[in-house]
Amino acid sequence: MQTSKIRHQFYLPGDLSRALDEFAAKPGASKTAILTDALRTWLERRAAHEIDERFGPRLDRQQRIAQRSEALLGTIAEMLDLFVAHQLTLTAHQPAFGETTARLGRQRYQQFIDQVARRLARNGGVPRLSAVTATEEDRA
Repeated sequence: MQTSKIRHQFYLPGDLSRALDEFAAKPGASKTAILTDALRTWLERRAAHEIDERFGPRLDRQQRIAQRSEALLGTIAEMLDLFVAHQLTLTAHQPAFGETTARLGRQRYQQFIDQVARRLARNGGVPRLSAVTATEEDRA
């Protein structure tokens, strides 16, 4: 009778040989099955370790980037919340805007957006959360 398995011969230390004999003595167990399972598990674990070694640093770097992004987003959200609360409190008792005031508001908003665009362009698209005195370019 021919099998699809290949025969191997090797030596085991006495204590491992005795443990293997004890496990193989149980019903439905064989030395071949025990050693096959043990070797397969060891090889799979080693392959998983190799994957961790190859991709672990990349995943760690991506996690650090995500954490920095989350912190930055949290800071921006907190500032926006404070700004909106301040503005709503500040303008709570002001009269309704007229056409001139609305036009001035749109003009100031466009200046704000232009200033943000200039700063992002100057910083390579990276936001900077620092209160820096306005330069001549920012005032333009």
